[in-house]
Amino acid sequence: MDYLVFIVFLIVAFLGLISLVFGFPGTFVILADSILYGWYKGFSEITTKVILILAVLAVLGELLEFLLGILGAKKEKASNSAIVGSIICGIVGAILGAPFLLGIGSIIGAIIGAFTGAFLIDLFKRKGINQAIQSGRGALLGKVVGTITKGAIGITMITITVVSVLRN
Repeated sequence: MDYLVFIVFLIVAFLGLISLVFGFPGTFVILADSILYGWYKGFSEITTKVILILAVLAVLGELLEFLLGILGAKKEKASNSAIVGSIICGIVGAILGAPFLLGIGSIIGAIIGAFTGAFLIDLFKRKGINQAIQSGRGALLGKVVGTITKGAIGITMITITVVSVLRN
């Protein structure tokens, strides 16, 4: 029975990891999954210390994804309103793209949305086509780097949990 529960834990953890790519808070899915497995095993393998580390990593992953998106746009001198447009359009793009390509459209939609939001806002603010493209590119790159960073943190969280279980 324990092997089956561990396999279910791994499946849910990897679903949380995959959900990161779609802009969902998958680090919190991994955290909740680890807490549930720890509870099932009486917190003998996944201790309070491990859960606290995972909680810090989950929050860090979400913050870094958000901040890297902003920093990418800021690096390319996007206006504050372009950054807000990038965030909003990135979310809308992810939602609109979700039904396509077995959910992979969500990734493409989020990236295109981030670019489009920053681009259009700075274009409408009459910053010129070159600056608008630069703002969009910065938002796009920030979104990609943020997502990759959050994915690496998700992998780290799963690794910490698995090592903790296998050690005990």
